[in-house]
Amino acid sequence: MVKRQYWIQRIEEAWKHRPVVWLAGVRRVGKTCLCQSLSNVEYFDCERPRIRREMEDPESFLNAMKGKRIILDEVHRLANPSQLLKIAADHYPDIRIIATGSSSLGVSAKFKDTLTGRKVNLWLTPLLLKELADFDKPDIARRMLHGGLPGFFLAEQAPDSDFQEWMDAYWSKDIMELFRLERRTSFQRLMELLFVNSGGLFEATHYAAPCEISRTAVTNYLAVLEQTFVAHVVRPFSTHRPTEIVSAPKVYAFDTGFVCCFRNWERLRPEDKGFLWEHLILNELHACLGSTAIRYWRDKRGHEVDFILADHGRQPRAIECKWSADSFVPDNILAFRHRYPEGENIVVCHDVDKAYSRRYGNTEFMFDSIEGLIKSCQHARL
Repeated sequence: MVKRQYWIQRIEEAWKHRPVVWLAGVRRVGKTCLCQSLSNVEYFDCERPRIRREMEDPESFLNAMKGKRIILDEVHRLANPSQLLKIAADHYPDIRIIATGSSSLGVSAKFKDTLTGRKVNLWLTPLLLKELADFDKPDIARRMLHGGLPGFFLAEQAPDSDFQEWMDAYWSKDIMELFRLERRTSFQRLMELLFVNSGGLFEATHYAAPCEISRTAVTNYLAVLEQTFVAHVVRPFSTHRPTEIVSAPKVYAFDTGFVCCFRNWERLRPEDKGFLWEHLILNELHACLGSTAIRYWRDKRGHEVDFILADHGRQPRAIECKWSADSFVPDNILAFRHRYPEGENIVVCHDVDKAYSRRYGNTEFMFDSIEGLIKSCQHARL
């Protein structure tokens, strides 16, 4: 079993602050294997009827678990998961718990209210670039084409049939059981179109006719995809100036493998790698920062900056994603800095190992690797 060292460290750190870790992420992203790879843990699969019966009396179950580290996998299968987790957090301080399960449970008001101040949310993303060495396959092109779900990444050939199987399981187990949506064909058609157009501006009316649903239904479906981590909605950064895009978000597919599959890419050209590089950087930022601090910027003249990191109380940091440093043109960030003169400008490139700076006019740019970007983001949050 592969030890995903980065995430193991994140869990151990989280347990130092809160007794309950809520581990979220899409199906087959590796939640179960990650939990089972931890040392000194007792694992419970809540999909099994026998396990659910053991937990019908939470106090009896927890009395037997004193001093242990336990995994409650698929915890949403319990009749009242929030109750068990709250009792554990309040009355069994020496128990450490990882709970995995439905994303809808994690965002529900009841779950949030009962566990406020008692849990740490941890979002397990598709494979990070630093994890490729853990899997003994440090090939970034493979990561782009196969995607970052561990089983898909390790497959000898890009697993086209597995992508469709994943879509079908996602509908039947994550959507039908939890959201009670009815129009499978329309929902999956929207997913496919979003994967093909990943990284583009989103306008609900453009998807309504091809999916044969209303604009409102498109918006509702997108909200479900966002809640279940299948679509990432990056909203615009603006101060509501007349010259800026202020409402239209950009929507990214959660994983590059699905983008390649639905674009019918079997081999990657240099321009394809540049396009997917932006997705990999977003994935790394999500693992480090979550999603709330990440924006993009675009003005009505067409200038666009890939990502803006808009941490509260800090000047906005502008990030451009380039496969090759030689392909960088500063015009977009310079247009942004004309309106927002203060803040760092970072160009993240695949072919940069050691960070260096360059000036364009009076504006300084830092060229850096993904690893350097993440370190700077982590340092900024200290």
